[in-house]
Amino acid sequence: MNSLSTQQMETGFLGYFGRLLSAFVLLVAVAGCVAMKPRTAEEVVKERSQARWDALVKGDVKRAYTFLSPGSRAVLTSESYATSIRVGFWKSAQVERVVCEKQETCEAHVTIEYQFRAQRIKTPLRETWIREGTDWWYVQRS
Repeated sequence: MNSLSTQQMETGFLGYFGRLLSAFVLLVAVAGCVAMKPRTAEEVVKERSQARWDALVKGDVKRAYTFLSPGSRAVLTSESYATSIRVGFWKSAQVERVVCEKQETCEAHVTIEYQFRAQRIKTPLRETWIREGTDWWYVQRS
């Protein structure tokens, strides 16, 4: 092998490796841009509402209380909230969709399942979520 063919081999390999590395860097950059896309209010509220319901179904009243709006927490202590909750009542809950007609308010549509007289019943409900600052909070109705 002469020096020219060795040089062509090295250039070919390095050229291929360079193109492969460039493609990888581009892929990582695109994935980073996608990952940085801000989530919509509907996505955030759906996630938070589901987390609150998951806590209620598990009987984690302290965790569920943390989703209440600051205004709700101002008039309802965690102890009062805990006594108002029937632990074990809900069997499941699924946030079906969230509608945000205003920038600061969303409505979560939830299907809850509970047991009544040895029969499981599913029923829809709607709950209000409000934005305060950068966070979304559940508004407790009395």
